[in-house]
Amino acid sequence: MTDIIDSEDGGRAWIAAQPGVSRETMAALDQLVAFVADEAKHQNLVSASTLAMMWQRHILDSAQLLRFAAPQADELWIDLGSGAGFPGLVIALMAPCRVMLVESRALRIAYLERAIAHLGLEDRVTVAGAALDRVETVAADYISARAFAPLPRLIEGAERFSTEKTRWLLPKGRNARAELESVSSAWQHVFHVEQSLTDPDAAILVGTGRATPLARPQPARHRPTRRHRSRS
Repeated sequence: MTDIIDSEDGGRAWIAAQPGVSRETMAALDQLVAFVADEAKHQNLVSASTLAMMWQRHILDSAQLLRFAAPQADELWIDLGSGAGFPGLVIALMAPCRVMLVESRALRIAYLERAIAHLGLEDRVTVAGAALDRVETVAADYISARAFAPLPRLIEGAERFSTEKTRWLLPKGRNARAELESVSSAWQHVFHVEQSLTDPDAAILVGTGRATPLARPQPARHRPTRRHRSRS
């Protein structure tokens, strides 16, 4: 059974213990926490009740996706509906990959651009400031989406960015299994459900690839009956 981490100290400790996480990484994540808290004075980035629990509710909730991914420097991670930058900015601070943050709201776009500059991520992180259906199609190595859309609508919009190797990482709430059952069986075969580290009722839909038509049973072939002519 997965142990749930329900404190700020626990969230910090879990992240600090991950391979490759340095003091510099932890300092950068602290910068992000402070930046979100400051920006939240001017716009509603995250629920006010979670501002005192940023490490557990947002940083760890984002970082835990790396349990199921090992992004490399030449790979592209697309984060849909990035909002306050979770998980996209956390991934960019913890992994060497390129990150595209997809966000359509003007205030959030401006915030994300400020965050990228503040954190020194201009060389690897970009903002696609448009609705998903207007974003140019590119092949993603990873696709994440946190509280973006129900799974059927998410897949409909994001399928064109996926390949047979794309890794999907979709944090969901207590309805994760129900959402998975609401899509076609071909897509159900792509995903499995993993327990979240931050909430006993939450789960992560993890998948690889894209839906392919399931093999249909072929109708049995019947040999034509040979007619024998009677000899007179």
